Amino acid sequence: MTQRPGLELRHIRYFVALAEEGNFERAAARLNIAQPGLSQQMLKLEEILGVSLLDRSRRSVRLTLAGQVMLEEARRVLRQCEATVEAVTRAARGEAGRIAIGYVASVAYTGLLTEVLSQFRLTHPGVELQLTEMEMRLQLEKISEGSLDFGFIRPPAGMPAGVATMLMLNEDFVVALPRNHRFAALDAVALSILSTETFIIPRQPPDVGFHRNLLLACEEAGFKPRINNMGKDFTTIASMVAVGLGVALVPRSLDCVQLPGIVYLPITACSVTSHLAGAYRKVEPSPTIRSFIAHCRKATTHLSVEDATGRAAVISRRSPEAASIFRV
Repeated sequence: MTQRPGLELRHIRYFVALAEEGNFERAAARLNIAQPGLSQQMLKLEEILGVSLLDRSRRSVRLTLAGQVMLEEARRVLRQCEATVEAVTRAARGEAGRIAIGYVASVAYTGLLTEVLSQFRLTHPGVELQLTEMEMRLQLEKISEGSLDFGFIRPPAGMPAGVATMLMLNEDFVVALPRNHRFAALDAVALSILSTETFIIPRQPPDVGFHRNLLLACEEAGFKPRINNMGKDFTTIASMVAVGLGVALVPRSLDCVQLPGIVYLPITACSVTSHLAGAYRKVEPSPTIRSFIAHCRKATTHLSVEDATGRAAVISRRSPEAASIFRV
């Protein structure tokens, strides 16, 4: 409807009530106003529009042709007003909008990503989730500059100013070996007996992510690892292990990648674990994004996953010794 000077939403509400009730007295009672006041407002509405909406030649309220069109359009306006109020309210509650989410590929193996996002979708169906696989340091950069809202990452990594993290999952490492390796038949291995092996790692600097984890684990085991091969991602690394190019220290959840020619063995006496964290802006103006951050904080304490042999494994999402390294 075209906006006319003096036309107010209450005029439209009054007119719809009168048309639906078919009687001034009942309409006034429904609106909780005096009947003379309703009559005056209808006259005012007709004056504003310059048309007759009511056929006053009859005792009951009848609509003119213009009044019938007005009723149809007025109902549409009221429905749109209600939808607008609902949309604004939902947005203020963080139940509408869009969230740009980044994740490192290894997160997908844990089940955490799908679990957290599917639960959020159940409670926030009006929120659009935009997912992008992205290298960890690029995620942190984009979160800091505002083009990404939340990131699922594998610390350690340097945090840009204004970015905080929360620990979401803490999982053990296993070692990936070629199936024909001399230790492949063991139930578990000590990392120290692999000191002469070549280790395959993701392409990361020594102070970042899995590269840092490997250095710490091998230092704990009493040796410095020989690193001659780097893989683009863990699927590539698993393939490189399978063809005998080296061994790899990988998160426990990666044993779901069952390629021919590879085995995964638990590591004994290794305190170094892989952390999965959520990264976000410390100061977040969007209610929708704040709702997602709060949802991630409330994630359940444990995540159940199954390895390739069907054994139930439980990966702790909290560890006291690790929690101190995160700015929550």
